[in-house]
Amino acid sequence: MRRWSLAGQMLLLQSLVVALTVAGGAVLAVVQAHDLLNDEADRTARAVAVSVAASPEVLAALGDAEPSGRLQPYAERVRVRTGVDFVTIMEPDGTRYTHPNPAQIGRRFLGNTERALAGETFTETYTGTLGPSTRAVTPVVSGTEVKALVSAGITVEHITARLYKQLPWGLLVALVALATGGAGTLLVTARLRRQTHGLGPVELARIHDHHDAVLHTVREGLLLVGRDGRLALCNDAARALLGLPPDAEGRPAPDLGKGIHLVGDRVLAVDSAPSRLGTVVTVRDHTELQALTGQLDAERGFAESLRSAAHEAANRLHTVITLVELGRTEQAVAFGTAELRAAQELTDRVVGSVREPVLAALLLGKSAQAAERGVELVISEDSELGDLGVPPRDLVTIVGNLLDNAIEAGTRVEVGLRAGQEGIVLTVEDDGPGLPGPEAFTKGWTTKGDGHGLGLALVGQAVRRLGGRVETRGSLVRVLLP
Repeated sequence: MRRWSLAGQMLLLQSLVVALTVAGGAVLAVVQAHDLLNDEADRTARAVAVSVAASPEVLAALGDAEPSGRLQPYAERVRVRTGVDFVTIMEPDGTRYTHPNPAQIGRRFLGNTERALAGETFTETYTGTLGPSTRAVTPVVSGTEVKALVSAGITVEHITARLYKQLPWGLLVALVALATGGAGTLLVTARLRRQTHGLGPVELARIHDHHDAVLHTVREGLLLVGRDGRLALCNDAARALLGLPPDAEGRPAPDLGKGIHLVGDRVLAVDSAPSRLGTVVTVRDHTELQALTGQLDAERGFAESLRSAAHEAANRLHTVITLVELGRTEQAVAFGTAELRAAQELTDRVVGSVREPVLAALLLGKSAQAAERGVELVISEDSELGDLGVPPRDLVTIVGNLLDNAIEAGTRVEVGLRAGQEGIVLTVEDDGPGLPGPEAFTKGWTTKGDGHGLGLALVGQAVRRLGGRVETRGSLVRVLLP
């Protein structure tokens, strides 16, 4: 058996609510109408009774030998004009002078008169000869003496008949309200059915649970940016990677374009794709990968230096062999010894100054790379660096990228590395145009001007992560690490 969809259940529930609301309103309206009619009958009866009691014609007729002869026609005229069901004028003892049924004239009034005899006008509901009625009783006073009593009233049957006359209109209003509510319910249900794709509560709950489980367990950062530029959704990984506050959803989304971004001490790879709800952005943490890439670049550079050295050695050996074949043995020995001495001096200079093997390998590799480009790479005479206490991969990132930038910018590069009281000082200076300032160590700056520079930004990030600082003065870059 197929479960009811959420839209179907909402239709049923809303229809019941509308029906109960309309029924309750109709009952309340009938009760209020009944109370209003009773109040109106009470006021009308009181007004008619008081008006008759104050009439001079009534006082004049009371002095006749047969008051009924004048009072009966008068009372009937008042009754017809005012719309009440009876106007009864009686003696203080309750003997009637008037009544809508002439047969009741001369008989005793059925009702309470004590309060009227005391000079008070009051109303009550009482069952008399015409049935239950709302009546008012008031005295006819001459001076201080109660000469007669007047009672005017409207029967309950009359009030009920008036109520029944209003019921069709009330029923029509109820039906209109019910139809309006039903139409609104159908529209809301149709919209809800489109938005929920006809799924039931169980299916929606299961989809939500799956969505929540996937969203908060994946290691990649996921964001949904609405068409208005506000962040509609983000998972836990995205909050952690981007440093977003708990209430980030609903706020303007961070400005993230495709590519590599530096956020704090992290290197993030950002990608995005459009969707019907906005833009889906994925964020991956490439910090470790970037560090490993830096180390790989250092190893590749070292391997490249070995290849270059092997190539140069092969050229030199070929030259030596040729000189020997030509009989110029002394020149061959002198040439080979000079080349070997230069290569050994460079190696001894690097290894003697830098006892960190990874950094030494990097410097040797960069020396070979610079030589291939026709750039002179010099290690300053006062360079002396022992156990640094700094992660080698951070050193590779800092020194490697600074050297790459300097080798591209100039024809002579000097590197200085030493440790002192203020910490580890790394200097790189070239004879190029120099750097503009601190902005060179932000993402996107490059001497090429293409906005894709990342190397110097990684330098700045690594230095900040180690608690150091970078200073620039023209083409001189000075890095101080604690």
